[in-house]
Amino acid sequence: MTVYLILLCVAAAAGVFVFRARSKRQKRENLLASPLSDPQRAIVAQQVPLTRRLPDALHGKLEGKINAFLDQIEFIGCDGLEVTEEMRLSIAAQACLLIVNSDTWYDHLRTILIYPGAFKSRQTEHHGYVVTERETVRTGESWARGPVILSWAHAQQGAFNDRDGHNVVFHEFAHQIDDLSGHTDGVPVLDGAQSFAAWARAFATAYEAHVHNVEAGHKTVLDAYGAEGPEEFFAVAVEAFFEKPAILKHKEPAIYEQLSLLFRLEPETWE
Repeated sequence: MTVYLILLCVAAAAGVFVFRARSKRQKRENLLASPLSDPQRAIVAQQVPLTRRLPDALHGKLEGKINAFLDQIEFIGCDGLEVTEEMRLSIAAQACLLIVNSDTWYDHLRTILIYPGAFKSRQTEHHGYVVTERETVRTGESWARGPVILSWAHAQQGAFNDRDGHNVVFHEFAHQIDDLSGHTDGVPVLDGAQSFAAWARAFATAYEAHVHNVEAGHKTVLDAYGAEGPEEFFAVAVEAFFEKPAILKHKEPAIYEQLSLLFRLEPETWE
């Protein structure tokens, strides 16, 4: 009798698990299929001008992903900042632009911290047995498995100026996409149409040239910060892909091609 009761409890627990998983999946599907309200749509268009240039076929996808993103993420204001609807929609829209036409999702992210402006961050560096701590001023940070930390002043300005190749939200969420592979190393989980060899060849060649040009003081297509490491090079390349696609395609065609395959997008045609 005891064994029967145990089996009954296990079966009941399994049933509850399956029901919850199914309900969660259904809720997500409903959110992805739901449009924004008219006031929300107006806020997104005003706060993130780049969304206005999206092909018509992608508008519905973007709105659905924004809804799913807002349902998943908790936004927390820091240093007395009160998080507004404009902030949530602006950041969500920018984050979802990166994944609007792909199957990628920010699986591990649950929290976004927002500061009014640039914030101080304590970094720990290990050099053998020597551990060094230093404090830096930053506009954004992305942690493996979350959270993402953003300066609202810079996040908003980056969205407003959508042609300069600098966008802190794109940058930090590129790191989140990169980390989905298990390592933030500049090699994200590639699309099925891509080969690792082609990606590595394109990015390794471009990264080495970028580092050389930065060290020599030459003007570069991508932000000089990309010379800090392959992971930063990937992040600044994503910024340029969305904000300066024509220039990136002309100057770094192999990088543009790989990012176009990764995101399943052609922003160069959005003009």
